[in-house]
Amino acid sequence: MYRGASIGVVVPAYDEEGFVGDVICEMPDYVDRIYAIDDRSTDETWDEILEAARDDANANAGRDAADDGALVTDGGASMLTERASVRDAIGRVVPIRHRENRGAGGAIKTGYLAARADGVDATVTVDADGQMDLSQMPRLLDPLVENEADYAKGNRLLSREYRAAMPRFRFVGNAILSFLTKIASGYWKTMDPQNGYTAISGDALEAIDLENLYEYYGYCNDLLVKLNVHGMRIADVAMPAVYGDEESSITYSEYIPKVSTMLLRNFLWRLKTKYLVLDFHPLAFFYLVGAGLAATGILATVVTLFATLATVGPSVQGSTTVFLLVAGIAFLLFAMVFDMAESEHLERQVR
Repeated sequence: MYRGASIGVVVPAYDEEGFVGDVICEMPDYVDRIYAIDDRSTDETWDEILEAARDDANANAGRDAADDGALVTDGGASMLTERASVRDAIGRVVPIRHRENRGAGGAIKTGYLAARADGVDATVTVDADGQMDLSQMPRLLDPLVENEADYAKGNRLLSREYRAAMPRFRFVGNAILSFLTKIASGYWKTMDPQNGYTAISGDALEAIDLENLYEYYGYCNDLLVKLNVHGMRIADVAMPAVYGDEESSITYSEYIPKVSTMLLRNFLWRLKTKYLVLDFHPLAFFYLVGAGLAATGILATVVTLFATLATVGPSVQGSTTVFLLVAGIAFLLFAMVFDMAESEHLERQVR
C-alpha cells in the first residue's frame, strides 16, 4: 500500500532476458501486485520472470498478507483469460503469458485488464528493460493519491538536464510526436507522450474503453485521447530516463505511418465524440472548415503553379489562393485556441 492506496505495477516484457528479473526484484515494498507480462518472448524471459517472482517472494516472506488487500488474481474478465494464461500469484507477482505476441500496447492492455479486475487503486507501468528509475514512482503516485490527477506520466522534456540526456534522434522524433499528440488528444501542455512510465487511477481505468485500447506502440497516445474525451485530469511529471544496454525493437518505417494514421483517426473521433455527441462546441466546425479551406488553398496553389509552368489554360487567381490559405489557417488557429481553453483545467505540470 502507498499512502492508503493499493498499488499494481504492469511490467510488459518481450525478449527482456537479463533485465526483467532485476526490475521485478527491485520493485518498491509498497507495491501490492506486479503483473509481469511475457509477450511470447523468444528467449528465456518467461523463466526469468518465474525465477524473479520466487526470489521476490522469498525476500518478502515476512510481508503482512493484509498489506496486499483482498485482490483477485484469477484472471478476472473473460477477455483477459482469452488473450493470456494467468498463473497463480507467486508472492506479489502475477506471472501472465500471452497466447500470441501482441506488441507493447497489447501487453500494457493485458496488465490493465488484470489490474482492473483486481480493483487496485492505482496502476503503474514500468518497462522491463531497466530504463525507469523506480525511486521516482512516488512522484507519479502522489498526484493520484492526493486526487489532483487521474493519470500521471513521466516527461523527459520538462527539464533541460533530462533533455540533454536524451539521444538526439529520440529528441527530434519525440518533439514531432508531442506536437501531433497535442492536436489529437487535446492535452496541449502535455509533452513526451511516448514516455511509458505512467500511473493511472482505478476510476480512469473503469471510465475509458479499455477493451479497444490500441495495441501497437502508440497505445500511450491513444490512451491520452480516450482520457481527454472522458474529462480525466493529467499530471505531466518531470522524469529522468536511463539509457543502458537495451535495444529498441521499434521499426520506424512501420511505426511512423501506423501511429500517424492512428492519431488522425483518434483526432476525428475526439472531435465527434466530445464536441458533437457528448456535448456541443463550435470548435469542431472551426477545425473542419479550416482544414477544408487550407486544403483547397494548397490545391489551388499547386494548380496555379502547374498552369503557369505549363502555360496552359486559366489558373486560379493569386488573391483567391492567398485568401483561402489565410482563412483556413485562421480557422484552424481559432479552433486550437478554443481546444486549449477546453482542456486547460485538466492539465498540470510537476517539475
